[in-house]
Amino acid sequence: MRIQLLRSFVALTLLFVTSISSASPFGLSTVAAVVSASSAKTSSASPKTFVFSAIPDQDEANLQERFDKVAVYLQAQLGIEVRYIPVKSYSAAVTAFRNNQVQLAWFGGLSGVQARRLVPGSQAIAQGTEDPFFTSYIIAHSSTGIEPSDSLPAAITGKSFTFGSKGSTSGRLMPEHFIRKNLGDTPNNLFSKVGYSGDHSRTIALVQSGAYEVGAVNYKVWDKQLAAGKIDSDKVKVIWRTPSYPDYQWTVRGDVNDSWGPDFQARLTEALLGMNDPDLLASFPRSGFIAADNELYQPILDTAISVGIIDAGK
Repeated sequence: MRIQLLRSFVALTLLFVTSISSASPFGLSTVAAVVSASSAKTSSASPKTFVFSAIPDQDEANLQERFDKVAVYLQAQLGIEVRYIPVKSYSAAVTAFRNNQVQLAWFGGLSGVQARRLVPGSQAIAQGTEDPFFTSYIIAHSSTGIEPSDSLPAAITGKSFTFGSKGSTSGRLMPEHFIRKNLGDTPNNLFSKVGYSGDHSRTIALVQSGAYEVGAVNYKVWDKQLAAGKIDSDKVKVIWRTPSYPDYQWTVRGDVNDSWGPDFQARLTEALLGMNDPDLLASFPRSGFIAADNELYQPILDTAISVGIIDAGK
């Protein structure tokens, strides 16, 4: 509509120029200035699209479906155009955030810490109600004969082991931390082969198929797939549950108020904390969202530094 109005205005202006340019030496320059000012005003008034993404912790189709719904919800709450874009890897999510290709992201604990270190002023603003008490499962193929235990079974030593993504908190960082702590060595020294599946769904599939004997997986993904009948308990089972740790969170760039108004971050936070539609929450899955801040994720940073994933000097 604005473009059509502008075109009509320009057309009328040209007629006006034709009629006055011969009568006044100032007519043409004056009208040109008006046209320029009008065009600039129309351009600056064009609304920006607020873009968000998420770490690809499950298959892309699942993520697209669940976050497209979130985009519709946020658009209604914020009164601006909101769009979700998928990324192919955890590192791509961090890079998109750093480059301002996305202004908001649903990160894991580690990827959130990495992103905030790259974009000064960015903030963790909301987390799932369950996220302060997150945990990982160590799962094993039935051929190993390893039984569930209250402590990490030493029998996983010498087996082939797959983590999720290299940048995953629940699929790599914290499981590696607890493996080192309980078994006293690095994964490369403990296991016959170490792999990185890329996401939790593939970790389950790889261990269930026997391609890897043992693996580490996000407990929520496991529980959801088990409830959906996608896991064959005769082939793969949970043998250990890690202690709890903080994990997923919504992180926003610190400069969003410059683009969408001085109260935008506060309104965005309110919208995320107010997300109570059971269908939306089930897609995470979370029972709700609570406030978060950067300090909550200091243990993740400390752990990432201790296992060498993050350089303490950067």
